[in-house]
Amino acid sequence: MERLLLAILVGIPLVWHLGLTGVAYYDAGRVGLEPPKKWAAITFFVPVIGFFIYLFERSELSYDPETDPYRGNNVNIHPSRADDTTLPSRGDKRLTADDLEDDSDDARRGK
Repeated sequence: MERLLLAILVGIPLVWHLGLTGVAYYDAGRVGLEPPKKWAAITFFVPVIGFFIYLFERSELSYDPETDPYRGNNVNIHPSRADDTTLPSRGDKRLTADDLEDDSDDARRGK
């Protein structure tokens, strides 16, 4: 009975772990994530999380900026939040509320 329990507690997770490592190795070579041995090593030495790291990296291969709905700061905003100020991002050339206040102060002073 103890051997059966030990086989279940050790064997099943080990088979899953080696299976995920094998899937990462096979799939990395198939989709072009080079080198596949690197992804197998990451999946093997960082159990479970390494496989998710591989999946996230794999999903980046199919990114197409032409189909990205958020490209160019096109974000749908709920009408109740339309008057909120936006947070600036890198490369954002839009005016902020502070810039508008500075311009109105300059206009009042006659500059």
